[in-house]
Parts: sequence; structure tokens; C-alpha cells
Amino acid sequence: MTGKFPLIGALALVVGLFLPASALAYKHDFDAKRQDWSFAGVFGKYDPAQLQRGFQVFLQSCAACHGARLLAFRNLSQPGGPEFTEGQIKALAAEYMILDEEVEGGERAGIPADRWPSPFANALEAKQANSGALPPDFSVIAKARALPNTFPWWIVDYFTTYQEGGPDYIYNMLVNYADAPDGVEVDAGQFYNAFTGTNLAMPPPLFDGVVEYEGGAPATVDQYARDVSAFLMWVAEPGLTDRKQLGFKVILFLLLFAGLLYLVKRRIWRQVPH
Repeated sequence: MTGKFPLIGALALVVGLFLPASALAYKHDFDAKRQDWSFAGVFGKYDPAQLQRGFQVFLQSCAACHGARLLAFRNLSQPGGPEFTEGQIKALAAEYMILDEEVEGGERAGIPADRWPSPFANALEAKQANSGALPPDFSVIAKARALPNTFPWWIVDYFTTYQEGGPDYIYNMLVNYADAPDGVEVDAGQFYNAFTGTNLAMPPPLFDGVVEYEGGAPATVDQYARDVSAFLMWVAEPGLTDRKQLGFKVILFLLLFAGLLYLVKRRIWRQVPH
């Protein structure tokens, strides 16, 4: 039995090196598809244009129910993110009223340093507005979700550095609202999702043409889902590119250091009889 495991690992390595991520769709009750993200792989990075489109989808189709309490307005202008201008961020923040006990009247116009405001005053109000369901905060939703994977594909993930399970999950959920199959009951105020295989309190948030893009990007559910999924990945891990660059440098250093240690060892012990 022990001889089989190195063989499986070698096969997984070969598959991981030569197959794109989109070809490694896992199998369970629903055939979810992995997407080719710009931020995938060792050298992947975010696409600012896609993040700007994703923010537009979030703003127009998600922000009415979901908050992002860890996101500050000014984060939207930082390098490697959507990279909006400072003027755009100031104008955006000023559109929101922020609760502030230190000012007269208890609220003021937003500034870039403020966090993204919640659409509801508290959890009770959020549940009352959503048929008893509490909409999750979107700050780290892309890191809190993942596609399930089965053996031996999870071994391949080590070699492809796959870590995009969160945006893949969000994408597949958004594009797979459907009519419930025979035998599945859908209660009032619930909506069947073929990907999760369950009834959701959230209605389908995306429809073709619901968000008007500038620049010629397709105004389709598929494009919206990809863009907002990428944006939510950035919200959850804005330092992803820096982390990858640092990791690559560390690996390079360790390889060089290991080579140096080997040469030192050879020099010290070459005159010693073995």
C-alpha cells in the first residue's frame, strides 16, 4: 500500500503543472466550475478595472442588504485595489451619513477614513427586512467560503497554489439560481439555488443589464458574478499581491541559503576521511 502514495503524488504533480485551474472542477452533487482569476497562481495580481466593475455591482446590487464593516472608503484608492482617485473617494464618502456622537445632531457626512456603513441599524432590523434571515457581512466572505474538494484533487491544489475557493464559491452561487427540481419544496420568501442545493432567503441579485458598465464589458449575469466575486476577494485580502511577492522572495532565499550550506559543508568536511 505504501508504494501507491508516491505514485499518486507524482501523478497529481503532473496534472497540476499542465492543467489550468478551470479544468480542475471538483465533483459532488453539483458540478461547480472554477474560474480563471487574474489573482490566481504564484504571480497573480488583481485587475483594477475588474475591481472597479465589481465595486459597482456591489454598490448597486449588494450594499442595500450587506455591509462591509472592515472596508474603509480610503481603501478603495490604495495601489493594487480598485485604485479610484482621492477625489472620487471623497465624493463617494460624502454621499453617506455616518453616526458620530461627538458632533452636533449625532451624524455627519462621511470622510475617506470612515468604514463602510451598515445598511441596517442593528441585527434585529436586518432580520426584519429580510424575512428573518441575517445578511452576512461581506468583509471576509471570500475567505469564509470555499469549494469542497475530494481526493486526489486537493493534492493537486498544493502544486497549483489554488486558494480561490471563496470567489469560486460566490460566483457559482450567483449564477445558479434555478427552478427547484421535482420533490423540493420552496417556502414563501425562499429561492432555490442549484449550486448550494438549498433554499436561500436571498433572491437572485443579478440580472442581465441590471448594472450599466462603462468601457464595453458585457452586461451579463456571468460578468457581474465574476467581477463582484473578484472585488469581494480583494476586500477580504487586499494584501494578497504583497504576500505572494514576499513568499516568492522567501522561497528564493531559502533555496540560495540551502545551496550555500551545502557548499560550506562540502568545504569543511572534504578533508575528513569518512
